[in-house]
Amino acid sequence: MVYNKFRINFIIRTLLLAGSIFAFFYLYFTTELTMTLVLIGLLIAFQIFAMIHYVDRTNRVLNNFLESIRYSDFTRTFQVESLDSSFDKLKKSFNEVIKDFQEVRAEKEENYYYLQTVIQHIGIALIAYSKDGKVELINNATKKLFQVRSLNNIQSLKDFSPELVQKLLSINHGENTLIRVQEKDELLQLAIYSTEFKIHNRTILLTSIKNIQDELEEKEMESWQKLIRVLTHEIMNSITPISSLSSTITLILKDLSENLKEKDIPSDDLETIDEIKGALETIHKRTDGLMHFVNTYRNLTKIPTPTFSIFPISRLLNNIRGLHAEDLKSKKIDCKVIIEPQTLELSADEKLIEQVIINLVKNAIQALSEQENAEIILKAFLNKRGRITIQVIDNGQGILPNVLDKIFIPFFTTKPQGSGIGLSLSKQILRLHGGNITAYSEVEKETKFTLTF
Repeated sequence: MVYNKFRINFIIRTLLLAGSIFAFFYLYFTTELTMTLVLIGLLIAFQIFAMIHYVDRTNRVLNNFLESIRYSDFTRTFQVESLDSSFDKLKKSFNEVIKDFQEVRAEKEENYYYLQTVIQHIGIALIAYSKDGKVELINNATKKLFQVRSLNNIQSLKDFSPELVQKLLSINHGENTLIRVQEKDELLQLAIYSTEFKIHNRTILLTSIKNIQDELEEKEMESWQKLIRVLTHEIMNSITPISSLSSTITLILKDLSENLKEKDIPSDDLETIDEIKGALETIHKRTDGLMHFVNTYRNLTKIPTPTFSIFPISRLLNNIRGLHAEDLKSKKIDCKVIIEPQTLELSADEKLIEQVIINLVKNAIQALSEQENAEIILKAFLNKRGRITIQVIDNGQGILPNVLDKIFIPFFTTKPQGSGIGLSLSKQILRLHGGNITAYSEVEKETKFTLTF
């Protein structure tokens, strides 16, 4: 309807202009009315200008409308003066189209912000990036995992782990992989999964990264506990009757030996009986030793449920230093307590955590037995991920790399008289607190045990 009115208006203007031109030439050839010709000429010029302005007005409105669509500028409106005008009806139609675009854009923005909120809320690190490493999107979990405020390119993670960067740039669609990242204070086992999609002819990789170190250690500890339960049960079932029988036979032989002495039995027979008694006593002694050994390892499966309370870490560490004061003094070991901030408090079972740190301090003292300028540092602070951390650091002989990976395995020990459950027990206690314990060592320089809560 709008365009029909525009066409009629244009035809009328054209006919009027044609009539004016015809009148001008008619008067020019048939009369000598000069002023009339001048007036008609001015009228023709005005009609031509008015027609050009009329057409340009439509072009300007249409051009503004198309530019609004091209540049997605839907804030522009076209002023409507009177609905009787075909231009005003055209403007009204443009305004309605722009309003529809505004509603579509608002809906898209709402969906975008909704998606952003979901992505940022997810606890697994998500990175969307192109094949050349340019990052399109990251969420808060990614920033927390890698301790960055922003990430423009995957190459920026080289300081965190060169192996991780190489894998992210070469990972294939649908591939699952595991990357191990060893930090001084923490061990990370990163499970990586990637999927590939295209946007505007651009290939984008969406990769999820999750630290599954806690889950792996939990499963490992459960496996060890199940194994220990089975072994201790079977060993105890076998040892108990042997110990009981050896005790019974020893008593019988003792009574028999006394009766035979009264009956004047040859000394060779008495010596044989004494040898049997000695062998049985050895068997009984060894069975008692094995039973003690088994009961010791049962401790790994019988840790009491932690009784949580909030206490100052300064009290915990100072008490432990006080307990070892005489031993530290006699061996000329300097022990420092560093807490940042001093008001740092921990929610845990104080007695169980104290047991863990006492065990670590004893190990440190043994490692410093022949060390000059021996020093132990008990340190507590908030780590870069905001978690409460306690460290036991010594400058002793250190732990060899091939041993460091095995020290938390039950039954493993490098000490001649060690049972191999101290560090395993410590790890289990930390797991019950939802935390972890790791070790870092440089031979002949530093050994650091880190408790993270």
